[in-house]
Amino acid sequence: MPVRSSTSSVLKWPEAEQVRAAASAWAAHEAGARVGLIALGYFGSYARGEAGVGSDLDLVAIVADSDQPFESRGAAWALETLPVPAEILVYTQREWNSLLERGGRFAESLRSEAVWLAGAP
Repeated sequence: MPVRSSTSSVLKWPEAEQVRAAASAWAAHEAGARVGLIALGYFGSYARGEAGVGSDLDLVAIVADSDQPFESRGAAWALETLPVPAEILVYTQREWNSLLERGGRFAESLRSEAVWLAGAP
């Protein structure tokens, strides 16, 4: 989230490198704590180097399996420790493979720009 400068009342959005470093530390923690985690990374504006003030962090995780519906899986991830708003898409390995096999614009974006912080798909 935006932080207050120590010498000013003005809010300042974190620099992209700060966000990437925080995401890397967060991913290392998650990799050690989550059984069945195969890969964890980010995509979107931070991965493309286009992030600016107001950019959120788009995360993607691949897990071995899940009994939760796709739409609710992200709720179990502690994203509030990251310095900017974040969203996470959590795919099972089977869903991930299917997504890439079907192709399309979103699949190609993930394939080409995802930065993997823990594991690899």
